[in-house]
Amino acid sequence: MDVLVIQLLNALLYAAVFFLIAGGLSLIYGVMRIVNLAHGSLYALGAYVMAWMVGSLAVRVPAPTLLLALVPLAGALVAGVGAVIEPMLRPLYQRAEEYQLLMTFGLLLLLEDLMRFLWGPTPLSAGTLWAAFGPVTIFGSPYPKYNLLVIVFGLIMATLLWAIVYRTRFGVLLRATSQNMRMAAALGIDVRSVYVQAFSLGCFMAGLAGAVIVPIQGAVLGMGVEALILAFVAVVIGGLGSLEGALVGAVIVGLVRTAAIQYFPELELAILYLIAAVVLIVRPSGLFGAPEARRA
Repeated sequence: MDVLVIQLLNALLYAAVFFLIAGGLSLIYGVMRIVNLAHGSLYALGAYVMAWMVGSLAVRVPAPTLLLALVPLAGALVAGVGAVIEPMLRPLYQRAEEYQLLMTFGLLLLLEDLMRFLWGPTPLSAGTLWAAFGPVTIFGSPYPKYNLLVIVFGLIMATLLWAIVYRTRFGVLLRATSQNMRMAAALGIDVRSVYVQAFSLGCFMAGLAGAVIVPIQGAVLGMGVEALILAFVAVVIGGLGSLEGALVGAVIVGLVRTAAIQYFPELELAILYLIAAVVLIVRPSGLFGAPEARRA
């Protein structure tokens, strides 16, 4: 029983991180119809920034204060990078998807080299922050408190993102722009500003994911590509452009990945790809995705 509970908590930990990545990816696609291949590198950038800041301040600042201060800061810095990147993509909005994929893949490589230049090829660790919170006993087994904090953080961010999209004026602008960009512009909505804010918000989510996971696994070159693949599986299962789908897809990926690592580690990715393939065959738009319609 205790092993089952621990594995379930690990699955929820993965799900929380995957939702932060997949939710941002899905938000960007839902508003702008761009599949951002650089999203994984933005996640890795958040991890590197967080690890660097923790290494600089860990000795002088208590762990809870450090966590509350640096996680949003790392996400904000990545969001700032997103605000710089978005204007580069504007000439591609009305062009075929392959141009967008090539451009964002080039940005992925550029960001990867930038991280190598700034922090070198050696992995960075923020494990002191993870260790500072210590363990808690669950059904007689120790479990890291920090992991529980990440799960709670993921739930809070899912709720906040839902509230932003469906309960605020900005969310109304996002949904109006995503459904009909030209009509939104005709009604006086500053579409370019909405695009910048939507892209930055999606990048902010990716940066948060990297910032919260780095105390657990460290920051290493190439981590963004692995995260991008798993996030794509989550949004394919849930449906591109759907936040509800991103959440459900992240939970499915977290549960399946945890079970696969425990019982069939050599088939971990194969099982996830198989689930995604079955969903695409049965429902090409994903579990919660609407059939694709080009914007006017």
